[in-house]
Amino acid sequence: MTTADGTHADEPHRAGLAQRLNGLRAGVLGANDGIVSTAAVVVGVAGATSQTGPVLVAGLAALVGGAVSMALGEYVSVSSQRDSEHALIQKERRELAEDPDAELAELVGMYEAQGLSRETATRVATELTASDALRAHLAVELNIDADDVVSPWAAASASAVAFTVGAILPLSTILLAPVEVRVALTFVAVLIALAITGYLAAWIGGARRGRAILRTVIGGALALAATYAVGALFGVTAG
Repeated sequence: MTTADGTHADEPHRAGLAQRLNGLRAGVLGANDGIVSTAAVVVGVAGATSQTGPVLVAGLAALVGGAVSMALGEYVSVSSQRDSEHALIQKERRELAEDPDAELAELVGMYEAQGLSRETATRVATELTASDALRAHLAVELNIDADDVVSPWAAASASAVAFTVGAILPLSTILLAPVEVRVALTFVAVLIALAITGYLAAWIGGARRGRAILRTVIGGALALAATYAVGALFGVTAG
């Protein structure tokens, strides 16, 4: 279906795309980290003791600490990106004010480099400059939309919430399952969840789904096996 502006409703041409994709990316990565890191902690502790208390305390600590850490990391990272984008926007605005003719010539040259004839490039650049010179330069020269600068708070919130949701899965599984099978059930639940997050991450990035799923599942399995081995080793040593 084509909209009034000539775009298709099911294609990502609408405003706010960077915000949505950034939040979705942070959410998927946060969930993946929450699943793996929390599962590794609780499986490791479960390998050292059959008691539920230590597993619960370690799991909650991993959940809270990880969620805060992920949120802070996303906030710092996206804040740096946002600051860079704002700096580029201000620089472009200043250049347009100081030397608009040179900026118009630059825009013509960029359209020519994309394959337009000199005449067509000049016409396009002139009309876009008359409409919104700053937006035209940001879009073609820097691939920035001034109305769609990423939000560090949105990314941090999405990451923290997703990490918490991801962490709840292995924590609840290992606490609710019978002691004799809780590690095995946690392994299964975690690997299924990682397959889902691997698929979503590949879908967001347009990558091959199978390879992403395999990479995520194998990495998670190795992390769980390693921490369980460490916990079992120290449990036997302490015993």
